[in-house]
Amino acid sequence: MSVQDDLTTVQRCLDDLARSVGRLEQQLGPGGLEMRRVRTDADHLRESVALLRESAATPAGQRRPELVTIPDTPYDDSLWIDTDDEGLGARDRRAP
Repeated sequence: MSVQDDLTTVQRCLDDLARSVGRLEQQLGPGGLEMRRVRTDADHLRESVALLRESAATPAGQRRPELVTIPDTPYDDSLWIDTDDEGLGARDRRAP
């Protein structure tokens, strides 16, 4: 089986899951934390498979990681105002 075939099979199973969850919701009612969690988890699975399908559609040679440039210049000191030094506590107090 190809990757696309496997993704199609997974999508079909998730569609069946969504229908089953819908039937359960009709029988048990949409309220309740458990039913909402099951619905949310099923929706997350569908979104994840959609992202995976998009990723699989792009040839491996064209995928490039997103590069983040980190400047060599020092950070602005105003970023650290009113912060605690890890393990030392606040600047205006003594460590225990």
